[in-house]
Amino acid sequence: MDPTGDPISPSEQALHAARALVLADLVAGSVAQADVVSLVEDSVVQRRWWVEQWPEGSEFVAGLVAQDVQDALLERYGRWPLCPVCGSGDPHALDVEPELGADPHWVCHKAGVRVAAVGSLASATGGTPSP
Repeated sequence: MDPTGDPISPSEQALHAARALVLADLVAGSVAQADVVSLVEDSVVQRRWWVEQWPEGSEFVAGLVAQDVQDALLERYGRWPLCPVCGSGDPHALDVEPELGADPHWVCHKAGVRVAAVGSLASATGGTPSP
């Protein structure tokens, strides 16, 4: 329930869950500074409108927020999250799959493997920051 005692809508619950999952991945990569967290908040605000227009898309919000933050970080700071699987060659970022679908996860297209569910990068990196 929200502070007024009203139940929280499924769309709002999905937005809160998306925020938490992406923040967990940012923490796993040691990049959860205030300006980066603001990028998450910006995405959640924009996706709130989107999910209000298409409530059936609530299950897609986590992947979309992850992609939004990834794109914003690329523009400002560089690639994120870096692949923890490939130990040699040029550093490269993981991608979110499916691009629009339920159960979003980080994948390495170079190695052709699923690395972790969105929100679970800490388990893929052993709880340590990404390379």
